[in-house]
Amino acid sequence: MHKSENRGSWEFQPEETLIEDSGEFPSCLAQADLNGQNKDPSAGCAVDVPGPSYQNEDIMSESWRQHRKHVFVLSEAGKPIYSRYGNEEALSSTMGVMMALVSFVQAGGNTIQSIFSDNRTVVFLQNGPLVFVSVSATRQSEQQLRSELLHVYHQIVSLLTQASINRIFECRKNYDLRRLLFGSEKILDSLLDVMDSDPGFMLSAVQCLPLPSSSRDVLSQILQKAVTPNLVFSFLIANNRLVSIVQEKTVLEDARLKPSDLHLLFNLIRASAFQAGEIWTPICLPLFNHDCYFYAYVAYLDPPECTVCLVLLSTDKEAFYAMAECKRKIEEAFASQNALQCVSNTQMSCFDDVGLANLRHFLYKPSNVQEHHRQLPQFTCPEMDVAYRTQDEKIHLLDLYRNMHNRIHSTSRPLKLIYHSAERETLLAWVTSKFEMYACFTPLITKKSAISELTKLLRWIKKEEDRLFICNLPKYSTTPQPGRSSTDRGRSDRQSASDTGLLSLL
Repeated sequence: MHKSENRGSWEFQPEETLIEDSGEFPSCLAQADLNGQNKDPSAGCAVDVPGPSYQNEDIMSESWRQHRKHVFVLSEAGKPIYSRYGNEEALSSTMGVMMALVSFVQAGGNTIQSIFSDNRTVVFLQNGPLVFVSVSATRQSEQQLRSELLHVYHQIVSLLTQASINRIFECRKNYDLRRLLFGSEKILDSLLDVMDSDPGFMLSAVQCLPLPSSSRDVLSQILQKAVTPNLVFSFLIANNRLVSIVQEKTVLEDARLKPSDLHLLFNLIRASAFQAGEIWTPICLPLFNHDCYFYAYVAYLDPPECTVCLVLLSTDKEAFYAMAECKRKIEEAFASQNALQCVSNTQMSCFDDVGLANLRHFLYKPSNVQEHHRQLPQFTCPEMDVAYRTQDEKIHLLDLYRNMHNRIHSTSRPLKLIYHSAERETLLAWVTSKFEMYACFTPLITKKSAISELTKLLRWIKKEEDRLFICNLPKYSTTPQPGRSSTDRGRSDRQSASDTGLLSLL
């Protein structure tokens, strides 16, 4: 029997009860449903990731030692849970040493944070009963590595919820969490891979697909009209970039979606191998509410290309067919208005006509310019220059950006402008009260010329702002309740949540 928390017109379900003797748990892998018909957990996992797997890599080999970054997850009891490279069972003794270090420092009343050597940085993060360790040969700072470990923790919470993890280890400190995470290792692999190549994690922002504001408004209006009770958020995603987002009116202002939650949602979709059909799966958004599930309906709208994805988040676990009906209405409206054509024809921000001869690439994040940027932090960047086409070259450029980001946001000596000339490129980082900018130029450009080109670029971005960013978050109402304000609804819900013992959404 489930308790529920009411929030306006929709109902938020807490996590299911763990069946201790069998280890069954309604993770997103256990309940993923490709066609809306097969909901038997024994039917197999709907989430898979094509590409190399390092799970069985020999931990004694030189190739294992040469990976630029290792990530380990273990329990307080020293039980191995996850390793990015190599089998975690084979690494149990190594993880035991890590836990011994954590326990030894804790015995002295302190918390171990990091260990530095000539060519490695070891960073520790403990969240509740889970311990995360990053061993990095990159130039990333301790804080950046810890932030990545926090994303890994949030990804695990998105599958199990924080309340369930805590409850499991309160009852059984030696519990093997791999029983519940079986099959989800590739989701964590995918997350760690994308964090190396997506600057959105560094900037704590989401990248939007450049689109004329009129076209984006048409798409948002279609999403607004296809609603059903307990539908809380509707997203349209193309090529892993946000196209449109609409939300239920009863979602209070201080219960906003955070970029981190969207990154986890995008990663789950990215890690899914399905091309046709639908997925119906529970997912927890940790920064929205770390103890409860949403139920996500995921389907592509343009098979067989499968580049435009619809995501509907509901608080009703029985709402699959209602979500499928919303999708049908959206497809009909898109077809009648030829709405998907504008998405498929769009190009990433091209600045060739701005007259910037030396600019290769840039990252731009507005800061407190308008209300919509505070609602959902966003950034924009073009496709990488021909000098950064391979994966190694892309990672090289992002490593330079991370180094600049760390220096300009230093807690001991924050800066506003950095000009850095290297052998292969020149970089400039610039932070003001209105924006945050990182730019890469050809190696011989002068500081004066770099600032001059950035000034031209800023004028162009200002002119194109409505195309590059989502400038408002449309809202809809599924079950209007006249005479009752959102604030009153939130107040009564907080009282209700207190009565039932569940955490509030806020």
